[in-house]
Amino acid sequence: MLLYLYPGTRCLCHFILVTLNGTVVRSRVYYLSLEFYMGRTLQNTMVNLALENACDEATYQLGLDMEELQDIEEDAGLGNGGLGRLAACFLDSMASLGLAAYGYGIRYEFGIFNQKIVNGWQVEEADDWLRYGNPWEKARPEYMRPVHFYGRVEHTPEGVKWVDTQVVLALPYDTPVPGYRNNVVNTMRLWSAKAPCDFNLKDFNVGGYIQAVLDRNLAENISRVLYPNDNFFEGKELRLKQEYFVVAATLQDIVRRFKSSKFGSTEVVRVDLSTLPDKVAIQLNDTHPAMAIPELMRILLDTEHQKWEKAWDICTRTCAYTNHTVLPEALERWPTDLLQNLLPRHLEIIYEINRRHLERIAKLYPGDQDRLRRMSLVEEGDQKKINMAHLCIVGSHAVNGVARIHSDILKATLFKDFYEVDPHKFQNKTNGITPRRWLVMCNPGLAEVIAERIGEDYIRDLDQLKKLLAFVDDDSLIHDIAKVKQENKLKFSAYLEEHYKVKINPNSMFDVQVKRIHEYKRQLLNCLHIITLYNRIKKEPNKNWTPRTIMIGGKAAPGYHTAKLIIRLITAIGEIVNHDTVVGDRLKVIFLENYKVTLAEKIIPASDLSEQISTAGTEASGTGNMKFMLNGALTIGTMDGANVEMAEEAGEENLFIFGMRVDDVDAMDKSGYDAMDYYNRIPELKQAMDQIAGGFFSPDQHDLFKDIVNMLLHHDRFKVFADYEAYIKCQEKVSALYKNPKEWTKMVIHNIAGCGKFSSDRTISQYAREIWGMEPSLERIPAPDDPRQ
Repeated sequence: MLLYLYPGTRCLCHFILVTLNGTVVRSRVYYLSLEFYMGRTLQNTMVNLALENACDEATYQLGLDMEELQDIEEDAGLGNGGLGRLAACFLDSMASLGLAAYGYGIRYEFGIFNQKIVNGWQVEEADDWLRYGNPWEKARPEYMRPVHFYGRVEHTPEGVKWVDTQVVLALPYDTPVPGYRNNVVNTMRLWSAKAPCDFNLKDFNVGGYIQAVLDRNLAENISRVLYPNDNFFEGKELRLKQEYFVVAATLQDIVRRFKSSKFGSTEVVRVDLSTLPDKVAIQLNDTHPAMAIPELMRILLDTEHQKWEKAWDICTRTCAYTNHTVLPEALERWPTDLLQNLLPRHLEIIYEINRRHLERIAKLYPGDQDRLRRMSLVEEGDQKKINMAHLCIVGSHAVNGVARIHSDILKATLFKDFYEVDPHKFQNKTNGITPRRWLVMCNPGLAEVIAERIGEDYIRDLDQLKKLLAFVDDDSLIHDIAKVKQENKLKFSAYLEEHYKVKINPNSMFDVQVKRIHEYKRQLLNCLHIITLYNRIKKEPNKNWTPRTIMIGGKAAPGYHTAKLIIRLITAIGEIVNHDTVVGDRLKVIFLENYKVTLAEKIIPASDLSEQISTAGTEASGTGNMKFMLNGALTIGTMDGANVEMAEEAGEENLFIFGMRVDDVDAMDKSGYDAMDYYNRIPELKQAMDQIAGGFFSPDQHDLFKDIVNMLLHHDRFKVFADYEAYIKCQEKVSALYKNPKEWTKMVIHNIAGCGKFSSDRTISQYAREIWGMEPSLERIPAPDDPRQ
């Protein structure tokens, strides 16, 4: 069947690509990211081009099934989670707002691994997403660029030269990114590493030949695989190669395009790069592309022969930096000996940036040696390292966090010294999601119900969802929204039964937590609630319990032992709970294997309750929370990340907020967190922990979860027990309200109506106006075959 349908999929993609051709606009914003978690392209492109009905009819006439064709397409899993998915949403919004933009990244041969659950444990399998090719991309060998590594630096009277380098070629592949029905198509350009063709023939004895071929493979490993993210930085040489590879190739491309006269031309008409910041904006998505700063300086100093002061002015006015984490261990710090070996010229430039930076700080704060140490780009110690976040702050004209609470934390703690020196640099840009993929495409029933009340303009202006508040007491809207939700639940239940061989009660509450598995996201708090609820049902089996199906999904980084053990605990709890005849359909626990974009598009529209329960002050923003909110799920969560602003927009009374605030966490850090006190004081918590520790959920290996028990009791940085009681009480409120469908759905309407702020269109509009110096537009430009005005 696959072989029969596959040509049909390629033909459909080709037709849509023809439609896309000729509508490209010249780029000016360059979004640099090591991750672009695009998911599938076919349906999203049809939605944005208004081709869904035409394609449905065409495939029907050919005897093909559109859903089957869509299911053949592989997810482009070139990201770990939120960071890469945000980049994908931003590309959609930049095109939909008519901004001339390029997304630049790496064309990984293997994306984020496929997750299998074997005997309850995560097992990783390679994601060979390109095995059948990618019909959306086009190789552009005419724009191939050399990228240099290793070598040495020569200082000569004519200038500085980086010589005796090893060269890897960067081959670009372009994927079109269409805006929403505006005839604008931008480009995502991903670089693939290729070895150069120049074999040294005099070394070609048999051994030399074999080694030469092996060396070619080594060079091409740069774009072989995406590094899994465990929020703990590891200084791997291959990772640094990837980061430099993408920025070196991209900056050559940016300079080439800046110097040319018109789109696609190779004619050089601009030789002076002093106006680069007026024509080009480079946005660094986290610190991964931080080497763009010393690389741009190298180009300006060594190739364009600019003076330092002029080069630095150009560089800082061109670059801007987005921070995505408050966890200090996640910040990149590269050993200087690694940089010296791999990128010796860049290390020289970083040292000079740091020297001038510290001179300025010393003048502002005479005698404050401790401040100099804290603000230095170079961290001394057993191993000297470069702090890449500090490099990004110093080398950029704007620094932003991704939710208001996150930006405030950056200014108050993580980057406090830098904020005191340059407060004008620091901004907030609360994240957003594209409503095209995360409503119109994945939940067409709800999109239609909304359009029937307020029209379709909300798809391009999500603030118009506020108009739904006029219908909050309208019985017909309440009925229609509840009906769409139930239809989505029935559809997802059938999907689970077909693909996971699991049967669930579609009339139960769908309680969902899907995100990367990490201690700070506190899947363990969810587990403790499940065990507590299970114990309560067992104790009072005749009580009128609200039936729940609790679904947890997400991947653990392969080297993150605790996260993988958390998955094993979830599956172990499910094995006990799901086979308990006393509990029956009143509680089910499902681990959703291989969570990815396509699965998110199925589960989010079907969810009733969205779990956003990270420790206050640890989640930068989150975007999954916004997707659930837009699709009619209610949120149970802490005042963390974007949850704070969601509560403001929808009204805190329309979310289930619990637990410590950031100030409470800070106070507890100072006074001390005593997990044993909670354990000894709260009987239900003690019972749950004793069950985990005593082998109730692991009868064949009683100490299987000893590492989790030890961590929770003795060194839990994320204070699970401190929020346990508040979380359990909040879940009781959830269960009570779910028994009143009308009031529940009214809260859902308030949440949907409050989603306007969380469109990535709003986020990108703010980036454009406040950082890039551009004006977004909702105007529809003429198509190539339309009469031009």
